[in-house]
Amino acid sequence: MSPIKNQLLNMIDCLSEQEQILIMELVKRIIPDDIATSDDLSAIKTAKYEYKRGEMTSHDDIVWN
Repeated sequence: MSPIKNQLLNMIDCLSEQEQILIMELVKRIIPDDIATSDDLSAIKTAKYEYKRGEMTSHDDIVWN
Protein backbone atom coordinates (compact mmCIF):
# COMPACT_ATOMS: atom_id res chain seq x y z
CA MET A 1 0.00 0.00 0.00
CA SER A 2 1.27 3.44 -0.86
CA PRO A 3 2.41 5.83 1.89
CA ILE A 4 -0.41 8.24 1.02
CA LYS A 5 -3.04 5.49 1.37
CA ASN A 6 -1.58 4.52 4.74
CA GLN A 7 -1.65 8.11 5.88
CA LEU A 8 -5.25 8.55 4.74
CA LEU A 9 -6.35 5.37 6.50
CA ASN A 10 -4.65 6.46 9.72
CA MET A 11 -6.29 9.87 9.53
CA ILE A 12 -9.73 8.40 8.81
CA ASP A 13 -9.39 6.07 11.79
CA CYS A 14 -9.05 9.13 14.02
CA LEU A 15 -12.40 10.55 12.89
CA SER A 16 -15.76 9.91 14.50
CA GLU A 17 -18.30 7.85 12.57
CA GLN A 18 -20.25 11.02 11.72
CA GLU A 19 -17.08 12.63 10.33
CA GLN A 20 -16.31 9.46 8.36
CA ILE A 21 -19.78 9.68 6.78
CA LEU A 22 -19.01 13.25 5.72
CA ILE A 23 -15.66 12.18 4.21
CA MET A 24 -17.42 9.34 2.37
CA GLU A 25 -19.87 11.79 0.80
CA LEU A 26 -17.00 14.04 -0.29
CA VAL A 27 -15.09 11.13 -1.83
CA LYS A 28 -18.23 9.96 -3.69
CA ARG A 29 -18.40 13.38 -5.37
CA ILE A 30 -14.75 13.18 -6.46
CA ILE A 31 -14.72 9.62 -7.84
CA PRO A 32 -16.72 9.05 -11.04
CA ASP A 33 -19.49 6.42 -10.85
CA ASP A 34 -18.37 4.68 -14.01
CA ILE A 35 -14.84 3.85 -12.88
CA ALA A 36 -13.93 0.21 -13.38
CA THR A 37 -12.96 -1.75 -10.28
CA SER A 38 -10.27 -4.44 -10.31
CA ASP A 39 -13.08 -7.05 -10.38
CA ASP A 40 -14.60 -5.30 -13.42
CA LEU A 41 -11.24 -5.29 -15.23
CA SER A 42 -10.70 -8.96 -14.42
CA ALA A 43 -14.18 -9.88 -15.73
CA ILE A 44 -13.57 -7.89 -18.92
CA LYS A 45 -10.22 -9.62 -19.46
CA THR A 46 -11.85 -13.04 -18.96
CA ALA A 47 -14.70 -12.18 -21.34
CA LYS A 48 -12.27 -11.03 -24.05
CA TYR A 49 -10.28 -14.25 -23.67
CA GLU A 50 -13.42 -16.40 -23.88
CA TYR A 51 -14.65 -14.42 -26.91
CA LYS A 52 -11.36 -14.99 -28.74
CA ARG A 53 -11.68 -18.73 -28.06
CA GLY A 54 -15.23 -18.75 -29.40
CA GLU A 55 -16.76 -19.45 -25.99
CA MET A 56 -19.93 -17.45 -26.46
CA THR A 57 -23.61 -17.97 -25.78
CA SER A 58 -26.00 -16.98 -28.54
CA HIS A 59 -28.89 -14.70 -27.62
CA ASP A 60 -31.18 -17.39 -29.06
CA ASP A 61 -29.89 -19.88 -26.47
CA ILE A 62 -30.80 -17.66 -23.51
CA VAL A 63 -34.14 -18.15 -21.78
CA TRP A 64 -35.19 -14.56 -21.12
CA ASN A 65 -38.30 -15.33 -19.02
